[in-house]
Amino acid sequence: MELKKGRPQDTEGRLKKEIRVYDLLDSLGVDYQRIDHEAAMTMEACEEIDRALGQGVEEGVSICKNLFLCNRQETEFYLLLMPGDKPFKTKDLSAQINSSRLSFAKPEYMEKYLDITPGSVSVMGLMNDSEKKVHLLIDEDVLGKAYFACHPCINTSSLRFKTADLTEKVIPAMGHEPALVKL
Repeated sequence: MELKKGRPQDTEGRLKKEIRVYDLLDSLGVDYQRIDHEAAMTMEACEEIDRALGQGVEEGVSICKNLFLCNRQETEFYLLLMPGDKPFKTKDLSAQINSSRLSFAKPEYMEKYLDITPGSVSVMGLMNDSEKKVHLLIDEDVLGKAYFACHPCINTSSLRFKTADLTEKVIPAMGHEPALVKL
């Protein structure tokens, strides 16, 4: 598993939504590294990828668990970024965002609003949410590492870039104001 700088040289066979992620990062001047790998469907499958993403970074890389949630009525949608090793308790989050009975949103909403499928959930999907239907929630511990890692809207690649670029360039460019939470 090799950490490479920037976008792939050959984009043949790559999905348009993945290429749009590279286009956005490049247009914002974000310096990023990429690893291509087999589909990573679970946090356990990501362990080897996580080790590769952490190569040469003493300050640490925030490897996130990305959860796509909704309220009971399926009228409010949330993308939660939290440390991969932290347990998720719906009750704790619900109280902080004043939304009762949160649950995992159906895959069709994920595709409709973020143009991503289960296993590929990523903050980068917010670039596809032109209607601003999804609220971004970030556990404050995610911002404590120097680097941030995520999928480019497909789970066969992973990206690493500075957390400061996430908060100062990427999220503002996507037009989603994050809410910080403590889980």
